[in-house]
Amino acid sequence: MFWADKIAASTQGEQVVNDSKTPSGRVHVGSLRGVIVHDVIYRALKRAEKPVKFLYGIDDYDALDSVPNYLDRDKFVPYLGQPLCNVPSPGEGASDYAKYYSSEFFEVFDNLGVRPQIYYLRDLYREGKLNPYIDRFLQNAHLVREAYKQVSNADRAENWYPFQVICQHCGKIATTVVSDYNGKEVFYTCKPDAMSYVEGCGGSGWVSPFDGNGKLPWKVEWVAKWDLLGVTIELAGKDHSQKGGSRDVANAIYRKVYGKKPPFHSPYEFILVGGTKMSSSKGVGASAKEISELLPPELLRFLMLRTQPKTAINFSPNYETITRLFRDYDTAIEKYEKLLASEENPQLSKDLLALYYSQVGDAIRTYQPFDFSTLISLLQVPHLDIKAEVEKRSEQPLDKTDWEVVNERIRVAQKWLDDYADPEEKLVLYFDEIPESTGDLEVEQRQYLSQLADNLENLEDWEGEALQTEIFSTSKALGLAPKKAFPAVYRSFLGKERGPKAGNLLSYLEKSFVVKRLRDVAIAA
Repeated sequence: MFWADKIAASTQGEQVVNDSKTPSGRVHVGSLRGVIVHDVIYRALKRAEKPVKFLYGIDDYDALDSVPNYLDRDKFVPYLGQPLCNVPSPGEGASDYAKYYSSEFFEVFDNLGVRPQIYYLRDLYREGKLNPYIDRFLQNAHLVREAYKQVSNADRAENWYPFQVICQHCGKIATTVVSDYNGKEVFYTCKPDAMSYVEGCGGSGWVSPFDGNGKLPWKVEWVAKWDLLGVTIELAGKDHSQKGGSRDVANAIYRKVYGKKPPFHSPYEFILVGGTKMSSSKGVGASAKEISELLPPELLRFLMLRTQPKTAINFSPNYETITRLFRDYDTAIEKYEKLLASEENPQLSKDLLALYYSQVGDAIRTYQPFDFSTLISLLQVPHLDIKAEVEKRSEQPLDKTDWEVVNERIRVAQKWLDDYADPEEKLVLYFDEIPESTGDLEVEQRQYLSQLADNLENLEDWEGEALQTEIFSTSKALGLAPKKAFPAVYRSFLGKERGPKAGNLLSYLEKSFVVKRLRDVAIAA
């Protein structure tokens, strides 16, 4: 069974799947893994015809703890330590900082077919829905302290209470420490040295903890949300799932204070960029919006689902990674079509269930694949009619769905070339002059190019595979190693020793031009 179907099969009764995010900046693509994992569990439960709700929370009462490097630091430094929902919006179209970045994230949700019920922590606090939980945790602060000590060996002072007030004097929430509770009000101090990134104002006083005047620490808040919303399933990233970590602390608090079993949990791994974990607040890694504008939604979901949640994904939109992603997706589509042709009611294997859950809708959309790397190359050949070339190279006539997929891939390929391709990944063809790098070719390489020109001139089938075969067989006949033969071809047209598949490269070009260039390079001194 697919991992999400296993989870669905193990449940009984109505399920509430929950996930959440602190909108501290542009939401990076790594955060989509949790979104897709929870969405697929939700879909698996629906597929199993079990009652289920999918919730997604915005933790906008968390403090602004840093200014991302893409924002005006002078503008936002004065708001450090304040709740994100109280920080001004960085741009138009949103009332505040939290709404600005969460709205951008929800555009990506919509594109990916993710449709949870959205809630904001500000509303739960300000509407008084968390008041009973605040009171209970304050009344049982000793149990919360015990949980921290027993699970993570973290000491809390005897007068520490699990609550952070929004300072009445400076508006900060990160720097306040509550030291007393009389059943109606808490006493707090806004400590200058409470946080390393911002100073508290030193103010203090008694204030009601209810109706949005402050918040619970997030591990405690996690528990309050579980109970208030009836959450039964919530996974967490590996960083929160270590032994003695955040999830273990929250579980212990729930058991101690409420005597209840925590929601189902299983850790999932990060998405890395070059081995580095992404960060919204530090601006490390591509944003979810940027990547969703590059990849078709099915491909972005497939990126998340083709590996088990407990396996890290090292993602970078370079040529090798992105072309392999499209190739793997096409392979899965072809496997599914073969299965459909062989069975009336096919049972999907794990990899095909990953394909199924990658769809925006409830059915796998099939099409005639056209190689994505070929599109990248074709788009770089001047004066080429790309659609005519696609039609010529397709094994069968393309129908409406096929063309929709091809047109989308042309868009992706062009955007990749414009925004992501490194100079060495781009195909720069020398049409008007012989590349200077051919001057270093050895005598045996020039002889090879001369013979290849003769062989290609007589070749009737000007297609990629036929050309590839001829390039290789000519080198074999002359006893020239491929590691010398192929670089000679690439240098003749690209001015460098590597490029796309050589046969495909030549197939993009006019036969007469190819033959003449090979002969010109062969005789050049």
